[in-house]
Amino acid sequence: MSHRTTVELVASAAEPSGFPAPSLPEVAVVGRSNVGKSSLINTLVAKDVAHTSRTPGRTRLLHWFRVKSAGHSFFLVDLPGYGYAEVPKGMRASWQPLIESYLNGRSTLRAVLLLLDIRRGVQEEELDFVPWLLDAGIDVVPVLTKADKLAKNKRAPVQARVRRELELRRVPLAVSALSADGIDELWRLMVATTR
Repeated sequence: MSHRTTVELVASAAEPSGFPAPSLPEVAVVGRSNVGKSSLINTLVAKDVAHTSRTPGRTRLLHWFRVKSAGHSFFLVDLPGYGYAEVPKGMRASWQPLIESYLNGRSTLRAVLLLLDIRRGVQEEELDFVPWLLDAGIDVVPVLTKADKLAKNKRAPVQARVRRELELRRVPLAVSALSADGIDELWRLMVATTR
């Protein structure tokens, strides 16, 4: 990853009318509220731009971060977390149309990074969400976070199981914001996807 990477927040939106006009290629990041999404985004861009809420699962904004590196620019789009048990069902249901309206109609969307905690694997939400993404023709990049919490020799079986359960063509990447395992590989994939 280049140390000359710059990143800036250019837009936040709580409803589709606030989405910026499509321009640069976009990679969206989505996952359960406690999967370590903000930490991963901050590690990827080497800057504290994504903030964790004191009440996980309460954020219902989409954030567009413009990333520039080695003459290449793209947007990293931070989607609201889902599946946080303490959030009322009505509030959780209100995010779904927002996320779906973004994913359904975004001409510049190149891929969705689907984050899963390597220790928890696939949960009910992903079994519903992933087929929907695939049916919509969206490139799903599965990313297993918090890989440092699992011995290296135990990661491959989890990667294989997640791929099988979600019927994905890609082997999930095992990454850690703490140890930086897999971060360079994920970064290269994001850049290649948005070229």
